Amino acid sequence: MSEQNKVYNINETASIADPGPLGLACFALTTFCLSLVNAGIVAAQAEMFVLMLALVYGGTVQIFAGMWEFKKNNVFGATAFSSYGSFWVAFALYVLGASSFGWFEAYTPAVAMFLIAWTIFTAYMWIGTFALNNGLLVVFTLLLITFILLDIGHVGNPVFNKFGGYFGLATAFAAWYCSAAGILNTVFKRTVLPMGPRQ
Repeated sequence: MSEQNKVYNINETASIADPGPLGLACFALTTFCLSLVNAGIVAAQAEMFVLMLALVYGGTVQIFAGMWEFKKNNVFGATAFSSYGSFWVAFALYVLGASSFGWFEAYTPAVAMFLIAWTIFTAYMWIGTFALNNGLLVVFTLLLITFILLDIGHVGNPVFNKFGGYFGLATAFAAWYCSAAGILNTVFKRTVLPMGPRQ
């Protein structure tokens, strides 16, 4: 085998670190901050900080995590992180444009359309977690409920947005748990935080 082929084979089989804990942390932190606003725990003016997080950490960095999941040959992680990272970027761009040009009230039905579409995506990703582990099953169950509540809140019953905020907080903590499990179980080389028997 030539030296060039040897180098190629080494690079082809080279492993990378698990991007899952990073992607989950990006998702959890941004969801946590927006959900505080949705639940009415933090003033709506804090949304500008959420948008910055959505563009950088929840959006861009999470998309990177999704791309690295492709390298790990993890179709679920790649699809989830790339998609939800794009969700955050799209959300931030919409709200920034709406606040700059006064579109927010006029285009409220478009927000409902946006959320319902993401509910459909989340529903089949939730089914996918049945074959993974209990940690991710909990995350996606809570996320699906969150989207459904926000859907109802944006089609005519705004009080459900507050309920969606509280379920969003639960979703964030569940995602943080899974992220922490991925970190701590790796660095301690034992199960510190169990993820369930589906692994």
